[in-house]
Amino acid sequence: MRFATVEYQGKTFVGAVDKAGEKVTPVSAGDINDLFRGNRGEPKGQAIALASVKLKAPVPLPLRNIMCVGKNYHEHAKEFSASGFDSSSTGAADAIPTAPIIFTKVPQSVIGPDEPIRYPTGVSEQLDYEAELAVIVGRGGRGISKADALKHVWGYTIINDVTARDIQGRHKQWFLGKSMDTFAPMGPWAVTADEVDLATAGIRCWVNGELRQDARIADLIFDIPTLIETISAGITLLPGDIIATGTPAGVGIGFKPPKFLNRGDVVAMEVDGIGRLSNQVR
Repeated sequence: MRFATVEYQGKTFVGAVDKAGEKVTPVSAGDINDLFRGNRGEPKGQAIALASVKLKAPVPLPLRNIMCVGKNYHEHAKEFSASGFDSSSTGAADAIPTAPIIFTKVPQSVIGPDEPIRYPTGVSEQLDYEAELAVIVGRGGRGISKADALKHVWGYTIINDVTARDIQGRHKQWFLGKSMDTFAPMGPWAVTADEVDLATAGIRCWVNGELRQDARIADLIFDIPTLIETISAGITLLPGDIIATGTPAGVGIGFKPPKFLNRGDVVAMEVDGIGRLSNQVR
């Protein structure tokens, strides 16, 4: 099933989105976190045309954290190492990580579908995009094994891990350049785990209609069970926690010369089984 957080006639509520992506039906949940904790989300009202509501980020604040994974597709790890922005690598010999690289984005960077990505005037001039499949934790836990990890996944959504590359390079770490206001577009909705076939699903990104990223989720270096086992080894995961699994090759710094984002650019991304997330830089 697909669940959205929507605003309609001055009220915000959770609704189930139909297969055609045309209607949303309110469900019995205080917010979407109730669903992550096990509420089945029974219908409680009439269906509303999706075109008449405002889609918000599916997982509302307060989020505890957005846990992210760096260099988790082989070709992206190589392009990142070759770009000169990778402070975690000394060259081609260690371009591919031997253990998951985990960092975080502040939750306050989250925005919803069609909300503007703020161009950070005076702070950065090298704005980049990263299409990512995001895992939504359902059943929490600590010390989760790979064998049991997918039992703890409620579902998935899409995140654009927007990055200020010059900030990332200058500070030799990833937090500041990835946590600016509006740097985590999320959506268009959250889907239950059965909606995404991890073995076959593709992930794609376009900038102004030009296809930039095109890969399969199965191409991850460290798969979702490995990520959950790694993070939960010492950190208790909670319902609603978000794990952004990494981006494939084709980001702006992978081109020669780099293709950074400018005001007016529209970034759209899709994951099979979820939908399409689009935002404009302003």
